Amino acid sequence: MSLPVFLCEALTGRTRPGETLALDGAEGRHAVTVKRIRVGERVELVDGRGTRATAVVRAVEGKARLLAEAESVAAEPAPRPRVTVVQALPKAERSELAIDLATQAGADAFVPWQAERCVARWTGAKEAKGRAKWQAAAREAAKQARRARVPLVAEPVDTDALVRMLRSDGAARALLLHEEAAAPLASCDLDAEHLYLIVGPEGGVGEREAERLREAGAAPVRLGPEVVRTASAAMVALAALGVLTPRW
Repeated sequence: MSLPVFLCEALTGRTRPGETLALDGAEGRHAVTVKRIRVGERVELVDGRGTRATAVVRAVEGKARLLAEAESVAAEPAPRPRVTVVQALPKAERSELAIDLATQAGADAFVPWQAERCVARWTGAKEAKGRAKWQAAAREAAKQARRARVPLVAEPVDTDALVRMLRSDGAARALLLHEEAAAPLASCDLDAEHLYLIVGPEGGVGEREAERLREAGAAPVRLGPEVVRTASAAMVALAALGVLTPRW
């Protein structure tokens, strides 16, 4: 049976075996009160940036804190290529699901995209609230997937900002998932350090919008014969990339 995984702020890349790490706050409460972790049990601690430690619980203090002694500490290499998912804002009921599924499939970062046909709109206070919900969804999904890295959610962009972002990152490749694309994903040149995976909204990417992204360097690709929903498209594409690149 696999060990439970917790995000530990005390863990860093400089932590060495034999050191004592405190797990407190929300993660400590989850470990002590919800999971009922006790002295002598072993857990896995991650820092969300690639460091993983196996540790033995030496003390439980109150309802929200435990102390664990690191047995082993390892830095996990970052996947290549790194994949940033540019996710058009889905409708409310599917918004966090999209982040959950893509995180489980290995997304390294997210950029919320206010595409022209998005029904959902992040305006005013909704922007900070929506971004916080996506980050929380990524955090929880990363723990469930036993990941040592938690994807970060960037500030949202509109299409103008997305075009500028693609043009400014000349070393990266961008793939635009499009149901009418002629080229299958398997035919694309994926030899890059960084890939942008662009997922459109429920209504699809507008013709002029798609043309602007192509002009900025995004290659339209199709996933397969079926049309998948925006909430699951990134997950399906990441699974394919896992097989087609050294990521898996």
